Amino acid sequence: MPAKKITFLGFALAVALVLSYIESLIPFFFGVPGMKLGLANAMVCSLLYITSWKEAAAVNLLRILLSGLLFGNAFSIVYSLGGTFVSLIIMLALKQIKELSPILVSACGGMGHNIGQILVAILVMKSVYLVYYLPFLLTSGVITGVLIGVITVGVIRRLKL
Repeated sequence: MPAKKITFLGFALAVALVLSYIESLIPFFFGVPGMKLGLANAMVCSLLYITSWKEAAAVNLLRILLSGLLFGNAFSIVYSLGGTFVSLIIMLALKQIKELSPILVSACGGMGHNIGQILVAILVMKSVYLVYYLPFLLTSGVITGVLIGVITVGVIRRLKL
């Protein structure tokens, strides 16, 4: 891997970590545990379009582990990993459809993230009743996903390698 790409991916990881930290400082509670803005996903979604899915996944995995250790806990890492796995699969599939904008791909990724987190929560807490949170989480996933998608479009325009 060329030094320029390693440097760029290191920069992307640093930006994603800073955004995760900023997000940890923002009180964002609407009655549903685990609801977040997902600011760091703007960098990850941008990487899907600028680099490869492998590099985007690697940066996201490192970001989850580092931000979980620095600003969260073991549970936040587990929930984020579950959400990221589902989100990444959905975004990769939708990105293949050239007519879809990064905004729509990001919104669907936001919903996928919430679905993944609910699945992990059901497994961890052994309660299927957590599925009742899903409508609220899906709504927030669409709203924040659109916001992240708009940011992603701007990042893609400025950082195309």
